[in-house]
Amino acid sequence: MNITSFLIYCVVATFTPGPANIVILSSVQHFGAKKAMAYVCGATIGFGLLLVVSTMLNRILADVIPNILSIMQIIGSLYMLYLAYQVYKMGATESKDIQTTNFVSGLLMQFVNPKVVLFTLTVIPTFVMPYYTSSLVLFLFVIIITLIGFLAFTTWVVFGRIFRRFLHNHQKVLNTLMALFLVYSAIMVSGIL
Repeated sequence: MNITSFLIYCVVATFTPGPANIVILSSVQHFGAKKAMAYVCGATIGFGLLLVVSTMLNRILADVIPNILSIMQIIGSLYMLYLAYQVYKMGATESKDIQTTNFVSGLLMQFVNPKVVLFTLTVIPTFVMPYYTSSLVLFLFVIIITLIGFLAFTTWVVFGRIFRRFLHNHQKVLNTLMALFLVYSAIMVSGIL
């Protein structure tokens, strides 16, 4: 097993901007790092659960991937558009009770996030299963990858915390940009283009 390629793939796939990371950054800006960490915890558990499911059902899922991908593209795109609207309207009202910053939202986002679903469907079968068959070893890799995901999400919280003042001073512009990034993500994963 090429550990270097495995780690590069994991880091690039988890640290690069995606729908969950954009929501984390926006949540830190509006609600602070503590509330954003609830979302991070949900996202991390969802990420880990997807890895477990992918590992356990890899052969079955390989036979039905086209159907799963089509459904995930539609659901994921719609959910990302909903999040884009929520991010855009943050700051427009004084209400801080927005559903995008809680544990459940973080958990659910992973199940409809095509980037995460595709990653979890490919990382274990591509990098681990050709070399290891032991359930214990597979579980160990699930834990390692989940920790990498947690570090990625937490990095976005730290980044948001460090630049919070800047983000607050340019709130409307940044909300609009983050919402547009989510719309772009939704379009890209929808299969329209």
